[in-house]
Amino acid sequence: MSTKIHDSGRGNGEAPFHDSVTFEPRDINVATVVKQLIYLGVTIVISLLICIPILKVLTNVAAESDTPMVPVRAQMSQKDREEKALPPEPRLQGIPGHKSDPQQDLRDKIAADTEANESVGWVDKANGIAKIPVKDAMKIIAEKSGTTRAGAAAASAQEKKK
Repeated sequence: MSTKIHDSGRGNGEAPFHDSVTFEPRDINVATVVKQLIYLGVTIVISLLICIPILKVLTNVAAESDTPMVPVRAQMSQKDREEKALPPEPRLQGIPGHKSDPQQDLRDKIAADTEANESVGWVDKANGIAKIPVKDAMKIIAEKSGTTRAGAAAASAQEKKK
């Protein structure tokens, strides 16, 4: 493509619309593009006309080769067939036909675990075993280890003085 200003083919000597870009008529042939689009459209239609009968034949062959429905199942109503199509309980959560919601079950489990971790009560009153909230147990352990370390540090400091 040329960037020189030249006669645009209009015959009146007007310059092109853009100074740095010009159009050469030999760059593109509109008639050729239109012919190619028509050929493409005809090719698509012919392909479709060939594929439709092939699809029908293959569908019939597949239907003929399928095993027929068992007579007992054929006598069942559509509702009974749908119910019997699912595997027996227990089923995995989240599959069609399952009655419980897995997200709600998880929320319930987390709530029950949290409640159990925050409750206070006796596990074995005869032996003096009780359960306390996890936060309180962590504080007790931190206090015991802190006093043990402080006591050990004080003892070692006294030994050094001797």
